[in-house]
Amino acid sequence: MANEFWKYGLAVGVGVVVGAVGAALISRGGIDLKKAAADIMSHGMDLKDKAATVMDTAKENMEDIAAEARHEQARRKAEAR
Repeated sequence: MANEFWKYGLAVGVGVVVGAVGAALISRGGIDLKKAAADIMSHGMDLKDKAATVMDTAKENMEDIAAEARHEQARRKAEAR
């Protein structure tokens, strides 16, 4: 129980420090917020595109497997007659 307290406490502490540093940089003009946000969004869009490609490939593979299974089932039924 105490171990979890320290783990979560450390996570909250790190979050506060990172937030404070980020707020200080933004308020002093050290970070161009619009450019940083656009950069982060562009990387997010790249990840979305890659995930969509992987999901499309997986869907096609599953459709192929299902078609082969239907064909095998039909072949077995024809042999059984």
